[in-house]
Amino acid sequence: MIAVPKKQAWQDHYAEGRGFRQVSEGERALLADHTPVPEGGGRALDVGCGAGELAVTLAGMGYTVDAVDYAEEALIRARSGHAEVGAVRWWCLDIERDPLPEVAGDEEPGFDLITLRLSIAFISSRTAVLRSLGAQLRPGGAIVVITPLARTTSAERRNIALDEDELALVAEGFGEVSRFDAEGLAVLMLRAPDGEVLVVERGRPAPQAVLGASAVVTDTEGRVLLGRSTRGRWELPAGGVETGESAPAAAVRELCEEAGLVAKVADAHVVTVLHDDREDVRRIAAVVRVTAWEGQLALREADKFLRWEWFPLHTLAGMGKLFAPSALALNAVWPGVVPRLPEAHSYPCAAPYGPVSGEPAEAVRLREQMTESVIRGGWAPSPRVQAALRAVPRHRFLPEAPLSTAYDDKIAVATVKEDSGAVVSSVSAPWLQADMAEQLRLEPGMQVLEVGSGGYNAELLAHIVGDRGRVVTVDLDPFVVRRAERLCAEAGSGRVTAVLGDGGQGAPGHVPLGGFDAVIITHTATDITPAWRGQLAEGGRLVVPLDVGGYTRSITLVRRGDVLHAEHWTYCGFVRDRGAAARTVPTTALAGGEVTVRWELGTAGDTTGLEEALRGERYELSTGLVVAGQFNFETLQLFAATTLGGFCRLSVPEKSEVVAQQDAAAIVADGSLAYLTHIKISDGPDTADWRAEFFIHAYGTAGPELAERFASCVRTWDREVRESWYPPLSIHPAGTPDDQLPPGDLVDTPACRLVFDWPGRGAHAQLPALAHAPASAAARVREAP
Repeated sequence: MIAVPKKQAWQDHYAEGRGFRQVSEGERALLADHTPVPEGGGRALDVGCGAGELAVTLAGMGYTVDAVDYAEEALIRARSGHAEVGAVRWWCLDIERDPLPEVAGDEEPGFDLITLRLSIAFISSRTAVLRSLGAQLRPGGAIVVITPLARTTSAERRNIALDEDELALVAEGFGEVSRFDAEGLAVLMLRAPDGEVLVVERGRPAPQAVLGASAVVTDTEGRVLLGRSTRGRWELPAGGVETGESAPAAAVRELCEEAGLVAKVADAHVVTVLHDDREDVRRIAAVVRVTAWEGQLALREADKFLRWEWFPLHTLAGMGKLFAPSALALNAVWPGVVPRLPEAHSYPCAAPYGPVSGEPAEAVRLREQMTESVIRGGWAPSPRVQAALRAVPRHRFLPEAPLSTAYDDKIAVATVKEDSGAVVSSVSAPWLQADMAEQLRLEPGMQVLEVGSGGYNAELLAHIVGDRGRVVTVDLDPFVVRRAERLCAEAGSGRVTAVLGDGGQGAPGHVPLGGFDAVIITHTATDITPAWRGQLAEGGRLVVPLDVGGYTRSITLVRRGDVLHAEHWTYCGFVRDRGAAARTVPTTALAGGEVTVRWELGTAGDTTGLEEALRGERYELSTGLVVAGQFNFETLQLFAATTLGGFCRLSVPEKSEVVAQQDAAAIVADGSLAYLTHIKISDGPDTADWRAEFFIHAYGTAGPELAERFASCVRTWDREVRESWYPPLSIHPAGTPDDQLPPGDLVDTPACRLVFDWPGRGAHAQLPALAHAPASAAARVREAP
């Protein structure tokens, strides 16, 4: 492997006044002819700028230039020698590890031109760097690599030049490649970066079966080691298991023989054994996770490998040709990190290991930034939750995502999708995870049940409950459970137990004496299953994203006997339940499919006569409610869903002649319908200046009556509910007699009876003792007297 000069050597190089070959007229001409400044100006990045000659050349062409070098002495010379050049910003950073300079002002992100002159040979992870830089190109942009050639460079200076195989590797991954000569220097112009991963095979192995071992190794920044083979693909260190040798020993031996890294067999752990068929040969490979090693990378088998590099995990999905057994092994350690895998049998091994250390400094910075943003938003007031956000490495539970995505405090990241593209598992937005953790009010030593796995949220909770605590996480998807197990092994606390099963049944066999101290549901639920209440300790807290009438709120419930009492509400959205308790929403298509009625409470109503009604005249009624822009009416949705008989929701295309609202709350009765909409009545430069008026639109002979009823609901909400926010809510077992329920608006589901104590809806009595009863099969809404 090529030796890479140390940073101090470059500092000394520039401090002693030395430099590099000056930019030639041939180079200037090539740049002017093939990378002219786009109309309106362009932005360039000069990587390894040294004393700044090329950066100033680019500025003279009309580019605004960011010039970077990791030797401060080089930049001191550049700033001093070119102080008059205002179009260049000088940055001291390591292109392999540090984030690129931020965009200034209103400038669009990305670069029109990226240059690497006489620097590519000194970048150890040059393939990963080039792919990362390619992602920064604007449409039509180019990366220009200027380098000496090995065949015209003396042997003692071989480290400054590239040979033809290395040049071919530099060009790989770009759809348009041009090569020129500039007075003995090779000039590559790379355009149209192609980020697709190609999982490839090699020729037919020797029959009948081959047994091997793959070593999965990461460095101090969490990057995985891959070698570029002479066959033109990326591979893990791997090889056959010799006679009398164990798979871990084989992996350790191959790691040393191929890449020069030394590990102990005790630090090599078999994750799984993979079995696939290659033609008529059975290929069996042990995936061995090496958790500690020593030494320096070296190219020990030049006949097999061209080079070794460390790759960030999120780049694996776009790195070009990846040897199929290596791709399978990577996914065994980090499920989902490489897409579109060939089929293989996997035989996981139960022996635990970990956690494995290693993360980039940028992850630490972004995690702190995320935490501070969540705290400023008021979502994490307690020191325990704040400490968990700062400590748990979120990016390691999202290995396929860039760091910036993993630590975005506002977004959820999808991790598992169906073939249709529907998301079935995700890691929720940090602010929401923090809020739900806060509502659990966890203390050290508590036992927690999580329904819906992913890994990160469970580890947050495990950090809060500490060494004496425990978290059991349940999911019905085998892949999701395997992923949670693997990622928790890599970066977890050892206090999370992942269980395969229908989360609606809780965690039978794992319930502590007296029940779980807290239960958290991380998918949208349309019911509260008996197991969640039954496995929750008296006084324990259940946090669940509950769908009522199609509107989801994360509700914090406290158990008192057989009744759950709401204490906190948060507006949110989650993936839907896929377990036995999952509910299919009845729907009815009307007006030739232009209008869809969704009975979100679970029982379809009578739509007889609605087709004819929708062909008639529309009746309109103002509610009298005028609101400002950014007005929050989230409680109005629930108020209507739980107090209006015949409640449903209407879905229409983006433009409809029949219904003016794409997703509208509605009521249906007597062959007629009425729905809620709002109309902008005044505009302004800011959203706060907008004004909108709430209207009811209705169809059918009973339309005016339904409109008045809906308008009355809106006015009652505005008068009685709007300022008081969410109502008291008690949830009782299904079958509880009516006379044992408090007054209020009742929603029945198969497993429970929900009583909403809305203001202005009547008197409310003390809750009497409760009795168990069989679950009701239907859902209905009872209006309070």
